[in-house]
Amino acid sequence: MLKEYAEGLQSLAVFRGILKNETVGKLLRLLEAPSAESYGDFVGALYRYGESLTDFLIDTVTDDENPYLKLLSEFKEVPESIDIAARKELAFLQKLSRLSSEEVWGSVDSGIKTPFAEWKTENRELLEIYRERIASLHTKGFGIFSRYHVFIFRDGKLVPLKNPDPQRLSELSGYEAERGKVIANTMALLKDRPAPNVLLYGDAGTGKSSTVKAIVNEYHDMGLRLIELTKAQLGELPAVIEKIAGNPLKFIIFIDDISFSADDDNFSALKAVLEGSAAAKTPNMSIYCTSNRRHIVKERFSDRSGDDVHASDTREELISLSERFGLKVAFLKPSKDIYLKIVEDLAAQKGIECTPDLLSRAEAYALRRNGRSGRAAKHFIELELGGSAVNDD
Repeated sequence: MLKEYAEGLQSLAVFRGILKNETVGKLLRLLEAPSAESYGDFVGALYRYGESLTDFLIDTVTDDENPYLKLLSEFKEVPESIDIAARKELAFLQKLSRLSSEEVWGSVDSGIKTPFAEWKTENRELLEIYRERIASLHTKGFGIFSRYHVFIFRDGKLVPLKNPDPQRLSELSGYEAERGKVIANTMALLKDRPAPNVLLYGDAGTGKSSTVKAIVNEYHDMGLRLIELTKAQLGELPAVIEKIAGNPLKFIIFIDDISFSADDDNFSALKAVLEGSAAAKTPNMSIYCTSNRRHIVKERFSDRSGDDVHASDTREELISLSERFGLKVAFLKPSKDIYLKIVEDLAAQKGIECTPDLLSRAEAYALRRNGRSGRAAKHFIELELGGSAVNDD
């Protein structure tokens, strides 16, 4: 019987990608040559995931990026041969997901009557679960996009962040009008309407990055995902965009705290994408950048001298980069009243009584640092919550 399971795994075509999974590979070796060693090797690998073979195989199969899912996600007709193969393979994998450790250990030549470690199986219907996954492709996605909503780009691959910043919109205070513009643009993206690239600029600590992260956390159930790049990775933008082209989900490509010098090699990479070059344009994404500089570019007095015959034209080209964003939203330092309102809101969220003394100390705290900002308010409340005394120096 184990030989039949091994041959079934080896013959997978539609779901062949699961064979690249290390634990599936150990399962295959166990089925091909059952022994105490191969048994322990597989169970040890399974335990890193959990105790259920059924849950492991179902998650592995539903996460698999395969031609069948990609055709469905792009609203293309699935050839009959692929459709039939997918159904047959799912039926086999469901049967495999219910293979008990007792059945496998019975084929192991060992003096030990029962194995030290066993796994569990569940009565779950893989075919039905997969149908549900197909029905929710355009909000849950497939592959790693179905389990995670925030990604970075590393070594040519999109890598999920398993513990992203949990910031929520309900936790943010102040800048409601500014935040509303970014939310409206994001909703347009989710509804397949034109959504221009966005530049959030202004003073440090005013909530630019928090706004983007909170929006993704709020709307990821609607099919929104975030891919964060550093400025040094801008040259890889076309490769990132190619990986998400045709994906049914919507993506924010997020570049945080960006600025350029006059001789920055990354300038042209971003410029090409913002101008909509044919090689880097796809309707399911929008670029969101944050910067402390309105024009993104660091301009020095030394840039105004030199041997550039058309220096003014060069400066104008650099400064005009920000004009290539269809939506620009300014996050400026708050007034005293707005700052104290942010403190009040954050205190209420944490169950701290907002007294005149608290507000007075919050104001003193901000003025001792870089001035009033949402970040200063947050840090002050965190200190209060932690019981640290916040007094004038």
